[in-house]
Amino acid sequence: MDLKKRSDGVDLLRGIAILLVLILHFHLTYRLNITPFDAPWLSDAIKAVARNGNYGVTMFFAVSGYLITSTSVKRFGSLGEIRPAAFYRFRASRILPCLVLVLIVIVALGSLGMRSFVNKPDTASVLVSVLSVLTFWHNVLMAKVGYFNYSMNILWSLSVEEVFYLSFPIICLLLRRHRYILLFLCVPIIVGPIYRSLHADDEIVALYGYLSCFDAIAMGSCVALLPARTLSRGLSRAIQLLAGAAIAVTYLSGPIMQHVVWGVSVVALCTAVLLYSIKNAAPREAAASPWVSRFIRWFGQRSYELYLFHIVVLGILREYITRENVGIDAKPLWFIFFLCVSAVVAQVIFKYYSEPLNRGLRRGVARPSPSYQQK
Repeated sequence: MDLKKRSDGVDLLRGIAILLVLILHFHLTYRLNITPFDAPWLSDAIKAVARNGNYGVTMFFAVSGYLITSTSVKRFGSLGEIRPAAFYRFRASRILPCLVLVLIVIVALGSLGMRSFVNKPDTASVLVSVLSVLTFWHNVLMAKVGYFNYSMNILWSLSVEEVFYLSFPIICLLLRRHRYILLFLCVPIIVGPIYRSLHADDEIVALYGYLSCFDAIAMGSCVALLPARTLSRGLSRAIQLLAGAAIAVTYLSGPIMQHVVWGVSVVALCTAVLLYSIKNAAPREAAASPWVSRFIRWFGQRSYELYLFHIVVLGILREYITRENVGIDAKPLWFIFFLCVSAVVAQVIFKYYSEPLNRGLRRGVARPSPSYQQK
C-alpha cells in the first residue's frame, strides 16, 4: 500500500500496538522494572506498562479485521462478490515473503546452536515447527508442547489470523449480504469470552487459541461493514478519549491472565470503537502532526516487519548480553539500542524486500471497484 494513501489513525493504532509488544518482549528478557532507584512505585508502574503487551496483539487483530474487510469491499465492490483466489493471493503476497525469510533466519541461527532459536528437547522437531507456522497451526502445537522456541513462538498470531481469513471469503460467498455477514460475525464475538473462561487456567489456550482471538478480528470486520456516518470533530474526539481511557484502565488493571475473560474483549471492542471513529471522523484541514505521533505512525507502517524480526534482534542480543550481566543503569540504553536496531532491520526489509515483492505479486490481480468511495 502506498504510504500516502494510508490512514494516519490506523497507523497510529498499529504503532502503539507494536511498541507494546516490543516493550513486553524486552521486559520478559531483561526485567525493565528492576531499577537502580529505591522507588517501589516506579517499579510497579514500569511493570504495569511492560507486562501486558499481549493486549497489543489484540489491537492488531481488530485493526487487521477492519483493514482486510474494508479493502476487500474496495477491491471487489461487495463481500458477496469476493473472489477467493484473488483474496488468497493478496494475503499470500503480504504474509509469505517476510514469513519465509524470518523462518529461514531462525532455522539458520538455530543450526548454529544459538539458544534463542533452538527448540527445547522433547518438544517438536524443526521440520514440524516450521510446517506448523506455514500451515497455520503453530498455536495448536504450542498448546500441546508448551513454549518451545523463544523466537518462533511469537508466530502463533499468524496462525490465528490466517485460519480466520482462510474461511472469510467462503463465508462471504455463502451469506452474500453484508447484514448477514455482520450477524455471523457476532458468533465469534460471543464465543470468545466464553471460550477464554473455559480455559482461563491455561495461558496458551486462553491467549493464543483460535476461538480465544477470533472475536477481536470479528469486531474489526464489523466496523468496516457498518454504514458510514460522519461524526463531528467534537464527538469523534470524545469517543476516542473514552475508548482510549477504557483501554488504558484495562491494560493497567493487572496481569492479562487475571482479566483474560473480559479484558481481551474490552480492548478489542474499544479498538473497534476507535476504528469506527477514525473511519467516520469529519474531514479536517491538513496540519503538521506532533513528532511523537509521526514517530509512532512510522512504527505502525512497518509493524509487520517489526513484529517478525524484532524477536530475531532480541534473540541475538540475549545470546551475548544476558539479564545477569546487564547493569541496572544500562537497561534503558539497551532498550533504546534494541528499538533502534529493530527499526533499522524492519526498514531495510520493508523497503528492499517485502514491499517490492508485495507490489510485484499483487500486480494485476484485482482493480478497485468504482462503486467504492474511499474516505
